[in-house]
Parts: sequence; C-alpha cells; structure tokens
Amino acid sequence: MHIDAETQVVTLLGHPVEHSLSPTIHNTAFQAQGVNAIYVATPVRPEVLADGVAGLRALQFLGANVTVPHKEAVRPLLDDVSERAAAVGAVNTIVRDNDTLRGDNTDVEGFLTPLRDTVGDSLAGAPMVIFGAGGAARAVVYGLLDHYAPERLTLVARRPEQAEALAADLEGYDPQDALRTATFDDATTAVRESRLLVNATPVGMSPNTDATPWPDADDFGTDQVAYDLVYTPEDTRFLQDASARGATPIGGLDMLVEQAAASYRQWTGREMPRDIVYEALR
Repeated sequence: MHIDAETQVVTLLGHPVEHSLSPTIHNTAFQAQGVNAIYVATPVRPEVLADGVAGLRALQFLGANVTVPHKEAVRPLLDDVSERAAAVGAVNTIVRDNDTLRGDNTDVEGFLTPLRDTVGDSLAGAPMVIFGAGGAARAVVYGLLDHYAPERLTLVARRPEQAEALAADLEGYDPQDALRTATFDDATTAVRESRLLVNATPVGMSPNTDATPWPDADDFGTDQVAYDLVYTPEDTRFLQDASARGATPIGGLDMLVEQAAASYRQWTGREMPRDIVYEALR
C-alpha cells in the first residue's frame, strides 16, 4: 500500500478496538480498487470521545466507523444524523463533507441485505423472534419493522426491562403493534411459531463455541430462517442446530461485510469488492 501526501484516512472509534476486522476489510478493498486511503483502528476512551470527533474535523479524515461503547454517545457530537440512525439511536458510520460530519447506521442495511438476498420478501408479515435486546438488536428491530412489517416481533431477553425499553424506544416505528417481549423461560411458543430467529447476543462467540441462545433445538423447523450476528466462528452452534432441522442459516460474517460495504460506498462512491474481502477474511 502506497502512502503519500494525498492519502486520506478513515478510522474506527471504539474502546477496545484491537479485535476489529474492519482494517482488514477496508484496506483490502482500498488496495484492490486503487483508492488512495488507509483505514486504522484508534482506541478512544469514553471520556475523550469529544476530542476524538474534533480530531476527525481538524485532521480532515475521510470518515470513520464507530463501535462500542460510543455508538450512542457520538450522536450529539455530529452535525447531522440519518433517519435510520436517529430511529435506532446509534451511529456506526461518520462521513465528512467539508467541515460537516454526518452520522449514519449501516448496521440496518448490513443486516437486511443478506436476509433479502437469501429469502427475498417471503418473510413479509411473518412472526419473528430476536434473542437479545442490546445495541445489536436495535438495528435489527428497526430493519425488520421497516422492511418486513412482521405480525409479531418478540424480543427475548434475560432482563425484561431491557427488552421493554427497546420496544418503547421503537414504538413509533411499529404501526401494527407487533413488538412483544418475553424471557427465555416463556418464549418457547414464540420460537416454534416464528419464521425468522435472530441471535443478537454474543452467545456462541469464540471461545465459547458450545454455547447457543436457544438450546432446545427441537423447536427449530424447516420453514424457519436462523440468522446469527456472531461471526467468530462463522458456523455457530445455533446455526448448526437450526440447519440440522432444516432451517435456512445466515451467518454473521455476511452482515459484517455488508455493513462495511455500505460505509465504504458512502466514503468512496464505489461498491466494495466483496469477493476479495471475503477471501482476505477467510
């Protein structure tokens, strides 16, 4: 990779960031397409986030990604945010336009694109379940309500108050009153009846690869889609259990690449070379 005085910089703001695959994804794409830019991961402590955002302006970075714990806290530091970022309440992408910093949430597009590519719109109006009610679940809930309008969308969480708070935050995007909440102890019927099951928790992530958000695999069936946001490992126990009972699996690596591709498009105006990126990741 050639770096000169015209090289533009994109960064990842988070804490910690040492585990991130984003530098590999974006630098692979920059190099493949001859884009004179470089992507770096910068650990930014919460108490100096405002300084970090000011640095983007002062140094005229091309843009940035934002990860935990800053996705919500960064919003008031920006000049503008997209409709979907405002709806989700979180920003994962910043684009600089002259002296203006605009925030977006490409997790929504990143989640929906693999789902649409796999099943199209066949899940429109279908009952759905999301395991988890944290930050990852927010983009999933908004995307499903906006694109698929499920008749019932059940948030299954260990802490009911967290699921109820998420449902309340997105009530304005739920005209069909689809949102429901449940604990893991009382979600069996919802799981069995749902066409889409989404793991939006870290359960099953390496090194705890024997774990799964729903151990009762007999509740899975052939008419279901199982979507795991975990991407390490790519084939989680949740996906293995569901696949073994005929469900259609979608892995988290696809969402990771698609949300990155949506950010890349905003920074460069180009489509990310996905095949080359997947090769680098695998």
